[in-house]
Amino acid sequence: MPDKPASNKYPKIGIRPTIDGRMGGVRESLENQTMAMAKSAADIISKNLKYPDGSAVKCIIADTTIGGVYEAYKTDEKFIREGVGATLTVTPCWCYGSETMDMDIQRPKAIWGFNGTERPGAVYLAAALAAHNQKGLPAFGIYGRDVKDLRDTEVPGDVKEKILRFASSALAVSIMKGKSYLSIGNVSMGIAGSIVDPHFFEDYLGMRCEYVDMVEIIRRIDRKVYDTDEYNRALSWVKSNLKEGPDNNIERLKKSRQELDSDWEFIVKMTLILRDLMTGNENLARLGFYEESLGHNAIAAGFQGQRHWTDHYPNGDFAETMLNSSFDWNGKRSPFIFATENDCLNAVSMLFGYLLTNTAQIFADVRTYWSPEAIKRVTGKNLPGVAQNGLIHLINSGSACLDGTGQQGIDGNAAIKPFWETTDPEVKKCIDATLFCPANLEYFRGGGFSTDFTTRGNMPVTMFRLNLIKGLGPVLQIAEGFTVEPEDKVHDTLDSRTDPAWPTTWFCPRLTEKEAFKDVYNVMSNWGANHAVVSYGHIGANLMTLASILRIPVCMHNVEPAKIFRPSAWNAFGTSDLEGADFRACSNFGALYKK
Repeated sequence: MPDKPASNKYPKIGIRPTIDGRMGGVRESLENQTMAMAKSAADIISKNLKYPDGSAVKCIIADTTIGGVYEAYKTDEKFIREGVGATLTVTPCWCYGSETMDMDIQRPKAIWGFNGTERPGAVYLAAALAAHNQKGLPAFGIYGRDVKDLRDTEVPGDVKEKILRFASSALAVSIMKGKSYLSIGNVSMGIAGSIVDPHFFEDYLGMRCEYVDMVEIIRRIDRKVYDTDEYNRALSWVKSNLKEGPDNNIERLKKSRQELDSDWEFIVKMTLILRDLMTGNENLARLGFYEESLGHNAIAAGFQGQRHWTDHYPNGDFAETMLNSSFDWNGKRSPFIFATENDCLNAVSMLFGYLLTNTAQIFADVRTYWSPEAIKRVTGKNLPGVAQNGLIHLINSGSACLDGTGQQGIDGNAAIKPFWETTDPEVKKCIDATLFCPANLEYFRGGGFSTDFTTRGNMPVTMFRLNLIKGLGPVLQIAEGFTVEPEDKVHDTLDSRTDPAWPTTWFCPRLTEKEAFKDVYNVMSNWGANHAVVSYGHIGANLMTLASILRIPVCMHNVEPAKIFRPSAWNAFGTSDLEGADFRACSNFGALYKK
């Protein structure tokens, strides 16, 4: 039996130390300083960034400094062999621009030119960036604000910030490349985001699309194409740990205890099968199901569900909740990116957030804008703090990652953390803060269980979404803000007007002078779709850097201008209107992988 390709072989960052190639005194005097810069850059990346499995990001440094085209070629040979997905060129001095540059047309690249007076590292930076731009190979320029002494080896804070912003974004791009999006089912209720466009995935993300009919789930259940030992363990864990919530259905529709128990058994099997469809399961091969054991190499997936499935079978809420969470009956682990209603564009957005933060992502409907006046009318209350300008009710129709409860903590504050930083007591808190309520049978005639929790307040979060526009292509929207936790009476009054058995996140965007962010209503009014992703932390700047690598313009954001970091070529498309320049640059260079 051939080996299944290992999914934990992540791309590396290649460090390219370039140098003035003139021998006879010049090059020799710069060797140590140049290689020290390379080692410093590698050290910064490896100590601060981690892969999705929690291991430190690996950097590959060129075997020698690069003084000309032959050494550039030999370095590229090594990088290909070592699986390098992005490169950072570093230098304290003048080098020969087009002779030493990274010429790979798809590999994200940046250049750090040392800001010193003894040797013209900044001159090389400008010359090399000009060469990249002229050849249509956008590169990020990194140049410290303050002049440093020749032997000062401490990396300035602004340089470090840009190195990490580039490296994390470039790694996200590299990790996606070659993976699959798995569409389980087709278009859900006419939602455009679930129209899976393979050209977008191939041209912009370097991914492929795989398609499986939902009947495959029934085939695997009926023929027991799942690990029965794990199923028994999972069902036992569910019965021992999860709390069943109230059945809010009208009396004549309520299911019997026997029917509810049968639903639990079904949805646990369904969860195992959906995961195995994505990434495979070597245990299936031992059971005689070799083909099924391979999976679809999917880094993200979506399940149509409504209505062709949910009108007859238990819904996918439990499966989506558990897959998107960073723990289950097997313990703490990386989340599986899994979209409700097969909204592949929200799945891609979740994937962006996950690869930048290594944390679980909240999938949500952008449901309702509650103005201060409407809140006062309905509840009799004025909300304080950031909520005084109104709220956006983010509530998915039955599922969201358990991490979204906000029951994990950083310095005593609500947070969502990578799985390797989450403690067992925090896992228990997430579970204890959640109810699994019998599904609303007017929506989900086949039954199932929906996830009910309220996200804790005062978390810095970013709401974002990718949309496709005919004639324009993909665009990204970003709104940084905070979660809010209204008092119980206010929450219950507002929440019960939708469905109290679904997961709620109350969101307040950070307001600015920009038109779309002048008030909370405008944020809601300018949102481009019915779904959004919520990621822990203010990650808008990293999302913008990632989008620029993929040539996806950002059409709406409230990120501070000083934090925006894009390839230097973007400056040539205008410096006073950065949003317009972004659109023009992305249009000019085109999708990263377009054939």
